[in-house]
Amino acid sequence: MLSSPLRSIKIFAGNASKKLAEAISAKLELPLGDSEATRFADGEVAVNIRETVRGCDVFLIQSTSTPVNDNLMELLVMIDAFKRASADRITAVIPYFGYARQDKKDRARDPITAKLVADIITAAGANRVLTMDLHSPQLQGFFNIPLDNLMGNAVLSKWFIKNGYKTDDLVIVAPDVGSVKRARAMATKFNAPIAIIDKRRPKANVMEVMNIIGDIQGKNCLLIDDMIDTAGTITQGASALMEQGALSVSACCSHGVLSGPAIQRIMDSPLEKVVILDTIEQPNEKLCSKIIQVPTADLFADAIERIYTHLSVSKLFE
Repeated sequence: MLSSPLRSIKIFAGNASKKLAEAISAKLELPLGDSEATRFADGEVAVNIRETVRGCDVFLIQSTSTPVNDNLMELLVMIDAFKRASADRITAVIPYFGYARQDKKDRARDPITAKLVADIITAAGANRVLTMDLHSPQLQGFFNIPLDNLMGNAVLSKWFIKNGYKTDDLVIVAPDVGSVKRARAMATKFNAPIAIIDKRRPKANVMEVMNIIGDIQGKNCLLIDDMIDTAGTITQGASALMEQGALSVSACCSHGVLSGPAIQRIMDSPLEKVVILDTIEQPNEKLCSKIIQVPTADLFADAIERIYTHLSVSKLFE
């Protein structure tokens, strides 16, 4: 049990991350804070904090996943409630940070919504943010408060090594140029080479494979990305790898968004396994036999303990 002579620690959860929050609380040997977030008849968020948080170090766990706007608004209202209840410090633990892909102007007059969301979270009263695998590292600079960005690679690599994927014929594959750094970090853990899928996007959520850079002939390929949304990138990439002579293809990511046709595309694809983390809660009936969800409670609990006790979070990446 964590304790401090200066202030106590309390863990609370929004509706989007109840299961993960319960697992984190159990790891820290702390009870989950007593709170409720409901809706008024017109859809407005209603929050009730049922215990004192005065002078406490509050960690609020809430992914801003689907429905994104509802979960984001719930997060903001809960932060405001803790601030007005005189919490000493409020850390927004956002396992999956929605709007992260809107981080730059791709066209004239585009908004940079990720920066807007960062500003709103800060204005609501958060003193710190703890998240996992932001879509791009520069998003950390969008916040004017401290932010710790945990790496999902640490959890994913442990699962694959434990399940026998560390072999001489393994190749780590980046599904696009933007994922090369992530693929290289994963490849280091396996002492494996990397390959890159050269693609283009003629329009949103549509991907076309142009070329494969690297030797994947007769190899077991592991595609890695930060998220799988509609699964077009991963499944088309897997098909292209098999057509070019790969022995097998599996995939992994931190955030299983799994929108629209994602599940059916995965089922119909040559992918053997798709390993995702539990940063986004999935209804049991949504997952298919190819998808495996790996828990992250240990990593988040370690990070929360380090933040609370003023220890280095970067040690978790060593």
